[in-house]
Order: sequence, then structure tokens, then C-alpha cells
Amino acid sequence: MIIRSKAPLRLGLAGGGSDVSPYSDIYGGLILNATINLYTYCTIEETTDGLITIDSYDANCHQSLPAMERLEIDGKAILIKGVYNRVVKDFHTGPLSFHITTHNDAPIGSGLGTSSSMVVCILKAFVEWLSLPLGDYEISRLAYEIERKDLALSGGKQDQYAAAFGGFNFMEFLKDDLVIVNPLKIKRWILDELEASILLYFTGASRSSAKIIDEQRSNTSKGNNDAVEAMHLIKQSAIDMKLAVLKGDIDSFAEILHQGWENKKRMAKGITNPVIQEAMEVALAAGAKAGKVSGAGGGGFIMFVVEPTKKVAVKEALAKLGGFIMPFQFTEGGAHGWKIYPTDSVTHLKGNS
Repeated sequence: MIIRSKAPLRLGLAGGGSDVSPYSDIYGGLILNATINLYTYCTIEETTDGLITIDSYDANCHQSLPAMERLEIDGKAILIKGVYNRVVKDFHTGPLSFHITTHNDAPIGSGLGTSSSMVVCILKAFVEWLSLPLGDYEISRLAYEIERKDLALSGGKQDQYAAAFGGFNFMEFLKDDLVIVNPLKIKRWILDELEASILLYFTGASRSSAKIIDEQRSNTSKGNNDAVEAMHLIKQSAIDMKLAVLKGDIDSFAEILHQGWENKKRMAKGITNPVIQEAMEVALAAGAKAGKVSGAGGGGFIMFVVEPTKKVAVKEALAKLGGFIMPFQFTEGGAHGWKIYPTDSVTHLKGNS
């Protein structure tokens, strides 16, 4: 039997960072995000050779290990190993023999939530394979615990929930890791206008978000007044952005995005750099209304809001910098998996949404 899964990446529109502890535990966080048609992918093939064979193209890891109840977290394909260890531990499956393959549509460190989406994707494949009793909330929470607690990787909570639920979501982050996901129904013409008005530009430099997030957490813990006040404003921007999106007010959308970026830069020193600043200046000079780095900052993708009639000019200006434009569309669906049952002459498909 073969099991496949896919999970979408996300654009953080407003409120980013307010989902990171300790801020979310003390003050509560609010985030507006939306998934796009860039994905992480996972395939699990059942085997009987007593091995776990890993082909992780996203992590550039290819290895075979004896099937055992716990795999060593040795710096290689840690997301796969972290999910496997937790599934075996929580659901008492015993050692499993399989071949797992993973890859994704965006560079690691892109700021689109690739790592968390991959954890959700891998977990969804195991859920499908083993018929585990986990819904979207349970998958999101377990993915968060695997990534942030079991593997001790720095970050927030929004990416796991975005990947599992999909679509436009207004999320609330409360103490004790409580998360409430409020799906938004956006009119088709507003989605079309947003897609026509947004450019997703890769700066050509991926980055590790850990140092930036750790500095942000430290500033909150130490009561850095400027950083905390900036995060309060960023959280409020999620409320304002939600209203602008629901109304289809692109001018307000652009202004909120701009203010969110200005406040974000107050959170940690590494959020911007000369490469990002040059891209911002070039795009704005060519006609962009606003821009914001996706994710924690420091590199990866920049989301620009552009009057559609000026999109070509902004594209041409950015093309001279060495990065590239990533086409995208918003998507409604979250992570899903399906099984493939081969027979002598027919392959039967069965899947869950």
C-alpha cells in the first residue's frame, strides 16, 4: 500500500509573531493568514524489509535505518524522525517498516511556513496510513508539540494550524497553548483582486528564523517596552486587516501591511538587512504600495502590494536584483491524504479530506 499527503504553505498577512510564547501566553495573540497553492508532499510506502528508508529531498537526506521504536534525532531529516517517534510513542504502534519520501515547492527558510507544513504533511500521512483518530485541531496541536517541544525548534503556533485547516483564517492564541481557528469566507471578487494585487518575490537568500524568534522571545521576557508595544500594534493589525480583507479594501490592506512591517522591524535586529531593503526600495520606486517580509524576517519571500496595472513594471524592476517572482493563488483546502491500493490490474484510490 502507498500513502500520499500534501499540505499547503501560507502567507502571514497580519499579526505575525503574536503567536510566539511568551507573548501569546501573557497577552494573547491574533493572526490573519491564508494558504496558497505551494505545498509540502509526503509519500509512505509499506515495506517488509525491516528498514526505515528516508528520501528527504527538502532536507537533502537519504538513508536507511533499522526499524525501531525510537529513531535518534541526529540532525538528519529530523522532522520525519520527530513525527515517527511521537506517533510510535503516543499510539503504541511498535516499530514500523516503510520507505518515506518528502519534498516541497519552496526553499527552506522561505518564510512561508515550510517546516511546520512539512510536519503536518508527514503526520497526515501517518494518520491516513494507521487510521489514527486525529482531526484538524489534534493534528495541528500534535505537530506543534513535535516541532516546538520534542525537537526544540524555535517558532510560533500559526503555521501548523494554517497547514492543517487551509484557507483564510483569523486565529486566536491564548495561554496554555489554546488556539481557536476562525475560518473566513472571502468573496470571489476579493480573492481575485488580492491575487491581482500581490507579488511574491524571493530575495534569493533563505534564512533561519530561530535567532530572530529567540531575540523576539527574549525582548518580551525582559519586558523590552519598545518591542512589546510594537507587538501590541502588530496584533491589532490582524483585526484591522481582517476587516479590510472582508470588505475588499485593498488600499487599507496595503496601509496595514506597511505599518505592520514598520512595527515588525522593531521586534528584533535581524528582521531586515541590505538585501531586503534594496528590494523594498526598488519595488516602491517602481510603483508598489507596500511590502512585508513573510515569516520571521531576515530573508526569504517578500510580499508586495501593487496596483495591478503597475505589476509588470514592478516585476521588471525586481528582476534586475537576482531574485525571482513566485506565481501563486490562494487555496481553500488544508492538509489531506489518500491511500493507493494496487491490485493485479487496477489501482484503487481512497482518501480523506
